[in-house]
Amino acid sequence: MHPPDQQPPAVELSPTGRVILGMIAFGKRTGYDIKTFVDRTARYFWAASYGQIYPELKRLEDQGLVRGKPEPSGGRARTVYDLTEAGRAVLEHWLAADEEPSYELRDEGMLKLFFSDSLPERRIEIVRAMRAREERDLAHLRSLEPHASKGPAGAYLTLQMGIGHTEWTIKWCESTERRLASESEEE
Repeated sequence: MHPPDQQPPAVELSPTGRVILGMIAFGKRTGYDIKTFVDRTARYFWAASYGQIYPELKRLEDQGLVRGKPEPSGGRARTVYDLTEAGRAVLEHWLAADEEPSYELRDEGMLKLFFSDSLPERRIEIVRAMRAREERDLAHLRSLEPHASKGPAGAYLTLQMGIGHTEWTIKWCESTERRLASESEEE
């Protein structure tokens, strides 16, 4: 790691840029590899689309943070990226920063629940749909645990946090469903 007093190049790193630098540090070296790995792992807490990844890879390369080289595979054009020294310094600087991490949650079920006063008779179905989704997610997260427990500690801790958060959300949905059902019986 670079000394804390040594500043990396003055670069405005976007959230997608952070994901990409971290994924390349993990050994994911093509846009396709990055997207596939994000979809299997980080999408539960941070999504990235091809429409974000490829332009950001170009921007990071233009800033000297990654270096791409063509490596065609099976007749397909393919670019493999590596972190530059400057890219590693920027990633490490972001990881070491004392600023409070931002938090963003995008959940369409919560959005529907927020606006459910416009159709209150559907509220319990919205909560049930949220619970069903969370139960599927929990089963998937638990299926990853045996493999993840043997991998990088940071990824495993993140998985454990995701499992705990998902379990809590399921309990909240179950409790809320019971309350909403009871309230509708009283009416």
